Amino acid sequence: MTGPDRFEPLRSLGVEIDAGTRRLSEYSYDASNYHQRPAAVVFPRNVDDVVATVRFCAAASLPVTSRGGGTSMAGNALGTGVVMDFSRYMNLVVSVNPDELTAVVEPGRVIGSLQEDIQQSTGGRFTFAPDPSSKSRAALGGAVGNDACGNHSVRYGRTSDHVIALDVVTASGHRLTATDSELLATDPDDDGAAREASRLEAELRGLASAHLSDFRLELGRIPRQVSGYHLSHLLPENGFNVARSLVGSEGTCAVVVAVAVRLVPVPPSTLLLTLGYANVVDAARDVMTILDFHPAAIEGIDEAIVDTMRARRGMDSVADLPEGKAWLYVELDGDTADEVSAKSHELLARLERNGRLLEGRPVPNVAERASLWRVREDGAGLSARLPSGEQSWPGWEDSAVAPENLADYLEDFLKLLDTHQLKGILYGHFGAGCMHVRVTFDLRSVEGRAIMAAFVHDAAELVVRHGGSLSGEHGDGRSRSALLPLMYSLQVMNAFSAFKSIWDPAALLNPGSITAPQKVTDNLALQGVPDREWRTSFDLRPTGSSNLELDPFVDAVQGCVGIGKCRNETGGVMCPSYRATGDERDSTRGRARVLQDMVSGSRTVAQGWKSRDVRDVLDLCLSCKACSTDCPVGVDMATYKSEFFDHYYRHRIRPLSHYSLGWLPRWLAVVGHVTPLVNAILGSPLGKLAARAAGLTTRRQLPRFAPAGAWRKEMSTTTEATRSPAADIVLLVDTFTKGFRPQVAGAAERVLAGAGHRVECSADACCGLTWISTGQLGTAKKVLAKAAETLDDGTDRPIIVIEPSCAAAFRKDLPELVHTPAATRVAARIRSFATAITELSAAGWTPQWSGGNPPSAVTVQTHCHEYSTFGAAVQKRALTAVGVENIREATGCCGVAGNFGFEAEHYEVSMAVAKHALAPALTATGQNTPVLVDGFSCQMQVQQLDAARHTLHLAELLDPQPDGQ
Repeated sequence: MTGPDRFEPLRSLGVEIDAGTRRLSEYSYDASNYHQRPAAVVFPRNVDDVVATVRFCAAASLPVTSRGGGTSMAGNALGTGVVMDFSRYMNLVVSVNPDELTAVVEPGRVIGSLQEDIQQSTGGRFTFAPDPSSKSRAALGGAVGNDACGNHSVRYGRTSDHVIALDVVTASGHRLTATDSELLATDPDDDGAAREASRLEAELRGLASAHLSDFRLELGRIPRQVSGYHLSHLLPENGFNVARSLVGSEGTCAVVVAVAVRLVPVPPSTLLLTLGYANVVDAARDVMTILDFHPAAIEGIDEAIVDTMRARRGMDSVADLPEGKAWLYVELDGDTADEVSAKSHELLARLERNGRLLEGRPVPNVAERASLWRVREDGAGLSARLPSGEQSWPGWEDSAVAPENLADYLEDFLKLLDTHQLKGILYGHFGAGCMHVRVTFDLRSVEGRAIMAAFVHDAAELVVRHGGSLSGEHGDGRSRSALLPLMYSLQVMNAFSAFKSIWDPAALLNPGSITAPQKVTDNLALQGVPDREWRTSFDLRPTGSSNLELDPFVDAVQGCVGIGKCRNETGGVMCPSYRATGDERDSTRGRARVLQDMVSGSRTVAQGWKSRDVRDVLDLCLSCKACSTDCPVGVDMATYKSEFFDHYYRHRIRPLSHYSLGWLPRWLAVVGHVTPLVNAILGSPLGKLAARAAGLTTRRQLPRFAPAGAWRKEMSTTTEATRSPAADIVLLVDTFTKGFRPQVAGAAERVLAGAGHRVECSADACCGLTWISTGQLGTAKKVLAKAAETLDDGTDRPIIVIEPSCAAAFRKDLPELVHTPAATRVAARIRSFATAITELSAAGWTPQWSGGNPPSAVTVQTHCHEYSTFGAAVQKRALTAVGVENIREATGCCGVAGNFGFEAEHYEVSMAVAKHALAPALTATGQNTPVLVDGFSCQMQVQQLDAARHTLHLAELLDPQPDGQ
């Protein structure tokens, strides 16, 4: 059998398998430079599914690749056969034993979540030590596959140092358990598995005996020697530790189905030191001095990462750093704060005597520490696309040397970059001698790929001369496996091949990694993309882009490099649909990968703008825009969705909601004159029929409409006219405020007037948001062009927009869709109401609270568009500025996101999104505590979750005359 039907035997066993073209696109990439299309993707729910899959593939001679979070930067999670994604279902913590300090975990468990689980189970006393920067989405199985380390590896070492035993499925489909001294059948009654274990153990012992001197001389020489197989663990002096010999084998020898790990104590007291240096070489020369103080972490970054973070997320996104162009983060710990503080003073004194430190300072504030660590943890993504528009790529991002050799290695490495006329963005685990470097390779051209091949060959020779390893934690994969003969002798390379063959005689498990590799330039994702112009309405050119020849749409969708932060289970807002479904399809990365195949033209997706696969993968995108901020490379999926829908639905009938909600401003203009009748219908049984006819859910109460002109009646009696030549502020009353919340307009006007400003109120401009979100860009551009003409009055007066989503559309979408000087000028003047309040407070204004004092506590749901356009903490900053001290944030999308939550087919996902952050925040909020929801869609979701809950706009909270009198 060929095609999807060939997998029917697996389906008949209940195994979830998907061979659809869209799914294959999603899994044709990881976080590396490579693209390999699988034959199918399996989502195993239990070990029986894994056994069935492996046995089926063995019979069909199909390769099998294990995959966790898909964050591999070396191409370890790609394959041409069946890819098994463990992250979706096999992600449980089986047990935590606080007495024995062990845990048993399935391979798909996200490392950050595992650490939280363990700390909860042990009262915060213990944790799982390895903490790679990708821990918020990387799975434990991947950490075992690569022998991952993390920010605290200088203290805790590698994953292999914490693995007690592995439950595996062999290439022949037998279940075995590898321990620190033997290999045995997981089920003692399984005679076939017992025979397999006996054969494997005998052959592995024979391999170790034949290579005693080779393993002792060449393996395990430095802390981060991850390249190749870890066969030194099979030596007699290491106890024939089969489990640890499999860690770092990249899924090429067996399929890991459970991991027993050792726990470590959480230190009672910690302190972060930030150290500034002139360059990374100077920073590296101080590492050995710092190691004398037994730190828990020594991490480093260069100025390119810091500059990118500030350019993308604002100056306040990075806490104050010491003087310098390269920085070390040093974490000290101990039993007491006084002990750690004394150690930090002594360390700083030593470093000052060394003469290289420019400035150093302790960071006791927890929030500042989190901000600084965020910069380090987002390093791989931030360095992928610099403010200049330059792009950088992995390929030589993981070399390691002994810490004492790091400075000399870096000095020579920087010279090598210059020789090849390349730029490197450096960050990494300085204390362990492991450097992560993204390099400005040109992977799109023949010449650029030739330079890459020459560079990585020279770099491999360089790191070997310094006694180092090609890989320090990411593994070899497709990036470095072909270079291993430069690092190891023929005898050791033969031993690697023998080890692979003992476990996997037919070479079906992740073939091409470590042994029998491809060339480092084979199957590159950016190779062979057709040179085609993709006409777009949005101006998608990155600011300062140096690659003017590349089509802007191609450049934009190829911005996703697979870091996978959109798969975070906590923190930020991105990606709400993934958090609701747990499906790669519904992550920003999954969508970007299908779009990347679309622009490639020759892979899975070949229909371009008319591709049903792209339409399907974009279906659950809420257009929240959080990815444009939360994604380290700034992928803006909401914009790409809007652009695609505009093309896809040309000359096609659209969903009914595109005509009802998409044309909402026009309907409001009509409905405003007959609101009593319309509201009466909506409140009657006919309301459900009307909703169904409009493509809307009947499970959500529709909002009631305000009469036309109602907002004018809410204005202060001191306001003579809505237009005032002497006004110094323009208050824009948007469509949603006019149509549904006119009372907020009056509150906003009173607050601004009370701050000493003369306010001009305008309701004549529309941001076009409903047309933008539904991909009706022709209309959106006309509406926005008219708005720009209306609002461009020759002044630079701030334009304060009451509805945050409308403010965001004016600020960001207006200049990207309307390419006129007027559009640019108007966009620069736009403020959200919360932003305006922060500015007023900074200028010395203090609100006159109607009750005399600010509320003792506030719960706030920041609108996603405001979050992405005006800053993640915009509402919190405004509340803090006006004196509110106790602020609970519902840090996540509300789930309505404009039209999304009102569409019938999206209601369930909308409510699932709300359960992530908003619903728990409401549950934890007392009925007398104000709930702040500036966004109208957020207000609708709160009412859906808790009909009795009273909500306020920030303007209403600050209104000195809350009754409007």
